[in-house]
Amino acid sequence: MSSEALYQELILEHNRKPRNFREIENADRTIEGRNPLCGDQLTLWVKMDGDRIADAAFKGQGCAISKASASLMTTAVKGKTRAEAEALFDRFHKLVMGQLPESEQASLGSLRALGGVSKFPLRVKCASLAWHALHSALENDEREVSTEREGPEPPPLEGA
Repeated sequence: MSSEALYQELILEHNRKPRNFREIENADRTIEGRNPLCGDQLTLWVKMDGDRIADAAFKGQGCAISKASASLMTTAVKGKTRAEAEALFDRFHKLVMGQLPESEQASLGSLRALGGVSKFPLRVKCASLAWHALHSALENDEREVSTEREGPEPPPLEGA
């Protein structure tokens, strides 16, 4: 089986059985995110322990890429410091934009499965939504994250 087929299967598995698909009671941060073009909507809960992410979870609906990305992200960031999570976000964003050198992709582990979206610009928004919600949560910015400019919301996600 090719690595591309394995990655597709990993995305489908995380869509069918998303990890951390639940609410967190007494979360320190709760962020809403949406991608109107695809219909993706999610709520992200983050529980901090000082500067470290103690727990992260999400609920929502959307395409397989969006749900798989949120599932993989919440798994990847647990136990990371704020700085480590932001560095992971930067590497992931470069991956889905097709800008991360192949030599650096192995450091992303299973997140590499989403690298193929770089060939489909509209799907970059699906893969990035949960990550931008995490970034807002870590910045303690409670505004809804959206992939499109609408009304008083923040501008569109950079590069998406």
